[in-house]
Amino acid sequence: MIRYIGFVFLLINIKANAQTKISGKVTDNHNKALQGISISIKDSYEGGTSDSLGNYSFITSEKGTLVLQASATGYKSFDQNINLNGTSLKINISLKEEITELKAVVISAGTFEASDQKRASALNPIDIVTTASANADITGALKTLPGTQQVGESEGLFVRGGTADETKIFIDGTLVNKFFYSSEPDLATRGRFNPFLFKGTIFSSGGYSALYGQALSSVLLLESIDLPERTSADFGISYLAANAGIQKLSRNKKSSWGITYAYTNLALVFNFIKQKQDYFKVPVLHEGDANFRIKTSATGMLKYFGSFTSTNVGFRNQDVDSLNLKDAFGLKNLYMYHNLSWREKIGDGWKLNTGISYSTSRDNITNELQDGENKKQEIMDEPLYANKNFNLVNNGQYANAKVVFEKKLFNLSAIRFGSEYNYSNEKTTYTQYNGNIYPQTVKENLFAGFAETDVYVTNDIAAKIGLRTEHSQLLDQWNMAPRVSLAYKFRDNSQFSLAYGIFYENPERKYLPTINQLHFEQATHYIAQYQKISNERTFRTEIFYKKYKDLFKTGLNNNGTFMAINNNGFGDAKGIEFFWRDKKTIKNVDYWISYSYLDTKRDFLNYPYAIEPSFATKHTASLVVKKFVTNIKTQFNASYTFASGRPYYNINYDSTTSKYKIYDEGHTKDYNDLSLSINYLPDIGKPKAKHFTVFVLSLTNVLGANKIYTYNYSANGQNKVAVTPPSKRFLYLGCFISFGIDRSQDEINNHL
Repeated sequence: MIRYIGFVFLLINIKANAQTKISGKVTDNHNKALQGISISIKDSYEGGTSDSLGNYSFITSEKGTLVLQASATGYKSFDQNINLNGTSLKINISLKEEITELKAVVISAGTFEASDQKRASALNPIDIVTTASANADITGALKTLPGTQQVGESEGLFVRGGTADETKIFIDGTLVNKFFYSSEPDLATRGRFNPFLFKGTIFSSGGYSALYGQALSSVLLLESIDLPERTSADFGISYLAANAGIQKLSRNKKSSWGITYAYTNLALVFNFIKQKQDYFKVPVLHEGDANFRIKTSATGMLKYFGSFTSTNVGFRNQDVDSLNLKDAFGLKNLYMYHNLSWREKIGDGWKLNTGISYSTSRDNITNELQDGENKKQEIMDEPLYANKNFNLVNNGQYANAKVVFEKKLFNLSAIRFGSEYNYSNEKTTYTQYNGNIYPQTVKENLFAGFAETDVYVTNDIAAKIGLRTEHSQLLDQWNMAPRVSLAYKFRDNSQFSLAYGIFYENPERKYLPTINQLHFEQATHYIAQYQKISNERTFRTEIFYKKYKDLFKTGLNNNGTFMAINNNGFGDAKGIEFFWRDKKTIKNVDYWISYSYLDTKRDFLNYPYAIEPSFATKHTASLVVKKFVTNIKTQFNASYTFASGRPYYNINYDSTTSKYKIYDEGHTKDYNDLSLSINYLPDIGKPKAKHFTVFVLSLTNVLGANKIYTYNYSANGQNKVAVTPPSKRFLYLGCFISFGIDRSQDEINNHL
């Protein structure tokens, strides 16, 4: 018995001597303890798990040289050779984070991304078109974001002290020329394109990628939808317009085609809502578009989109130089646009994105001086009045082609490069009151090359470095534009970003041709941003400084119109912006608040010295609120925008000093606008319904605020006329029906 007990103790002693205790602590690359990490001996069942302090401990009976491993989702695996000989081991483990799209910092300085595929979304496409004040216009909704200005008498996006021409718009990577309907005197025209053609929207108010150029201030990038979910049709009618369309998805769900048509006639609404302008031709629009989409492979997509618009409008305004004469303006426009794009993975980690767009535009503009009885007046002995009878025909052809190659490197790092070609050919024929004809042609062939890399050092540190170069045949010059952005993510998932870049642009077409040698305008951007996105809340603030040089100065040509004469202009813009969005605090309510402070001056065009430009305002703020009430199947939207007064000037040539001089200046009254929209969806909650109906009611400027955008001056400066909206308020009421798929949310948003 004693011998047996001794034998047992001997076995226990041998077994104990063969065991090895392994312990330590598991931390991340910030030395923060990690809980729940699995630690084990490779190819065995022995191991342990770290506790809340990161400590782990286990005993193994394995012997020899083996591998200790640790693993966890989101971290690189840990492997270390160890010698197991019965002696206790203490091994501290540091796990490095995997650089993944889920955790990685987002390079976002200067950019609002609004796409279902973008984690840094500030606004998604539905948000953009449900904004009550936007009237279903993409750029109208973007005016509630920081950095934009409330310019109501001219189309386009005015961003951070820049003109509308300093913002360029791209669809599927290619430049869109004439994105807005043709200009009308003192009226801001809308964008030509339906917001729901696009699944993604990226608005960059500065510091944008090297893939884009010819924009001193900002770019708006629109990505069109791919294949629809299923075949569908829709129909809409209101006292403004009627529209119908179909989208057909193939049985194998690898291709689709679609076509839509819309007719707009504002005669009825103008009888109901009186306009400041005296319309002798109420606006009539014919619009149509067609598309096809083909899935060329598991990773490839070929997309075509084409559209046309036909516009005919005519109205009279009081002539600024006379108390009893009128200017009768007429415009006929025909516009066509085509876009073909293809994306594909081409092997070995490479991706190809390429596209081409082509558009044509023909404007036939007439202006006639009329008396109180609307009869033409020809005052031949007064050039000021004689030149108000004219005809202007502008024919433009525009093409843009781009190819981008991209390759993923390690982690999320990537390199992309490519080239771009931009062509424009505009022929203008101006017919003077006496029959004299002045033809002009301006052609441009602009070639660009670019390269850019994304470098992710860790999930918390990333950089985007790019270089773009362009050659303008019109200017016969090259430029070189470096771009750099950096981003760092803090432990609370907030992040800080910096951006720097140089940007170039050609002179605006309306100031060409010129007899003088010109070169590119230039702007240098410096941006610092802090943002935090969490729990359905977004906070974002940016400070920026923009330095302008080589801006164009203008003078009068022989026809009495302005043309660019030199690049002696300069200026700067600086400011701070805030954005807050909250979907959580108030139940079933989504709202956002934006504020911008802008301090800018520039000496350009015919400005006598550096002054605050007439399209800029120091303070702009917006509040947008949205709520859907389920039990009454109704959605309520409201938006309020405030902007401090804009500067205005009467600038004229002083013959005594041979210089331009400011004869009158001031600031307009503050801008206020409250807009509301209500949408009723009677078919929501009816899963077997074969159609879905939406009723839409919207009202802009509910409080009837008196808005003054700027002032027009007579030639002698004695008469000053305020530029105001065409009507104090605008009411919209419509009904829209979708067949085949519940597109009620789209219909609400598309017709607000």
